[in-house]
Amino acid sequence: MIFVPNENNDPRVNLAIETYLLKEFPLDEPILLFYINEPSIIIGRNQNTIEEINVDYVEEHGIHVVRRLSGGGAVYHDYGNLNFSFIMPDDGNSFRDFAKVTQPIIQALHELGIEGAELKGRNDLVINDMKFSGNAMYATSGRMFAHGTIMFDSDVNEVVNALKVRKDKIESKGIKSIRSRVTNIKPFLPEEKQGMTTKEFRQDILLKIFGVDSVDDVKTYELTEKDWVEINKISDEYYRNWDWNYGKSPEFDIEKRHRFPIGSIEIRLNVSNGEIVEAKIFGDFFGLGEISDVENALVGVKYEKNAINEAVKAIDVKKYFGNIEVQDLADLIY
Repeated sequence: MIFVPNENNDPRVNLAIETYLLKEFPLDEPILLFYINEPSIIIGRNQNTIEEINVDYVEEHGIHVVRRLSGGGAVYHDYGNLNFSFIMPDDGNSFRDFAKVTQPIIQALHELGIEGAELKGRNDLVINDMKFSGNAMYATSGRMFAHGTIMFDSDVNEVVNALKVRKDKIESKGIKSIRSRVTNIKPFLPEEKQGMTTKEFRQDILLKIFGVDSVDDVKTYELTEKDWVEINKISDEYYRNWDWNYGKSPEFDIEKRHRFPIGSIEIRLNVSNGEIVEAKIFGDFFGLGEISDVENALVGVKYEKNAINEAVKAIDVKKYFGNIEVQDLADLIY
């Protein structure tokens, strides 16, 4: 494994670094990237940005809003949050296997004295049933990354202030308040480590993952000027681009939403003369491929039960959404 050092705090740069390493960098062995972002909301690939954030609060406080490549839900980042990304070849077996890809982090936390850390549910790391880490994945062209957050010393109140938490998501987890189900892990560290900063915590995690006692023994790659030219291009094309981060969200005639075990799926349709003329799909599911493939497959289909059923049968539902049945999607649409 190779570690890529990174001291940037701009999420528009950090996500561009990750994208560059995934798509452009020679991937002879897995890469580990850490990044610490200034206050920001990172939106899941298929989410409707405006409906996930508290717009007035975000604008008033100058919080970055950036859409990532991976699926899943929106998360709040600040200087007390450590983000990790494992970039690796896609072996065909690891996508959606969060137990496999989070194990190095869990093991490192155990070695630091946080023995209660564990994976629970779809993609959360928890201590005493309180979430401190959300995780997501993205795969393309035989490569993938698995990345996640670690709430070390984050401002939990800001998580609540900046994000909108949907009622169905709260109810599906059997909770009354987001505050009651999230935690920082700093209080769970041994007493002698309570004064640790986020950067010091990052270094300890790094040493544990590589199984060494000094950063000098960690195999590293320093980004070059040539690398930075490409990274800045990616940042401009995607993460500094309003259309990518927010996108247009026109009015729709029909809106349907359901929360499945694989996450929420929301279908919005414009129907004219009994035919679907526009389709948009949102959600925090983890899918492979572009969701626009599914949207395009629905355009031109008659909005009636049999036609919808036939159209959905032609879609590889498990690829785009995860473990749901064809009929589940068809029933949601109609």
